[in-house]
Amino acid sequence: MITLEVRGTTKPTPAFMVVTLGGPQLDHLTPTGFDQTVRLFFPREGQQELWMPTASSEAWMAQVLLQPKSRRPWVRNYTVRRVRPELGEVDIEFALHGDTPASAWARRARPGDRAGIFDMGVTYLPPDHAEWQLLVGEESALPAILAILEHAPDSLAAEVFLEVPEEADFRTDFTAPDGVRVHWLARGGTDMPPGAAALEAVRSAPLRPGPFYTWAAGESGLATGVRRHLVRDRGVPKRDIAFFGYWRNGRSAPG
Repeated sequence: MITLEVRGTTKPTPAFMVVTLGGPQLDHLTPTGFDQTVRLFFPREGQQELWMPTASSEAWMAQVLLQPKSRRPWVRNYTVRRVRPELGEVDIEFALHGDTPASAWARRARPGDRAGIFDMGVTYLPPDHAEWQLLVGEESALPAILAILEHAPDSLAAEVFLEVPEEADFRTDFTAPDGVRVHWLARGGTDMPPGAAALEAVRSAPLRPGPFYTWAAGESGLATGVRRHLVRDRGVPKRDIAFFGYWRNGRSAPG
């Protein structure tokens, strides 16, 4: 369990906020790159300090749930966007969704505010036989996909479908190998649910030949829909598809 403090915030586009955390305890985090996931602990509105569990095993969850809500922190999963070990800093990027607890905290975060992280490892594990990769996500998976691209070898060949709320959220603040094609999709003023545009784009896309690895994440319907389409309509082996429902449209996370 690593306790840090906010060092600053930046807003790269209207729908995203980057919160930079830092502190000496960051020495205990081993950067692994790609979609390195952490449990992020942050105080509820009105709490004057951050309470952190002490167990570095799954027992931490019981410790959190035993706390009264007046003391219990919010806990959410986030991907490390960037780590700067030489400065003792880590960036966590938030897709701002209305007044959700995480979005509200990111908006009001100020230097000196406390937050904590617990490393959960990576889920992006491409097999050796994959000749290219298909990466799909909406805004909640954007930080993970951009981190994957920035840590990828120069030999990576990939088709990337990234859906965001508006064209103003298309990003240029990342690097990717020459063999990567990023397809940006914006919902704009439509009433399409998050993930629908990315799913439709994958369904209609002429994919590259050869065996490939898929990593799809974000809204649950997008992740499961991509897997279902690839297996049923394209004959892709299930073992070559990694899919993760970060959240479900219309349902709040527990806590």
